[in-house]
Amino acid sequence: MFIAKVEGNVWATRKHDTLAGYKLLLVRAVDPRAGAAVGPAQLALDTGVGAGPGDTVLVLDEGGSARVMTGDARMPVRTVVCGVVDSVSFNGEVIKYA
Repeated sequence: MFIAKVEGNVWATRKHDTLAGYKLLLVRAVDPRAGAAVGPAQLALDTGVGAGPGDTVLVLDEGGSARVMTGDARMPVRTVVCGVVDSVSFNGEVIKYA
């Protein structure tokens, strides 16, 4: 899992039938202490948390666990947004995102 910033929405008019009704997001991992982007942007499926551009989110990046989150073993997904991060506490410092 990692913390990321939602950079945008992705629309696909044709996609696997198991993805119907799910929102696709473009996310980029961030260093939670500095807030700086680390790594490339990735496509992630919103599992119903209602995240959108600008939100800081918790991302699960492992296919088997991602499919458990959706409840559909046939779904072609590896990366899912499974939470919206309000704050992070590190060495006594609290960083708020919400």
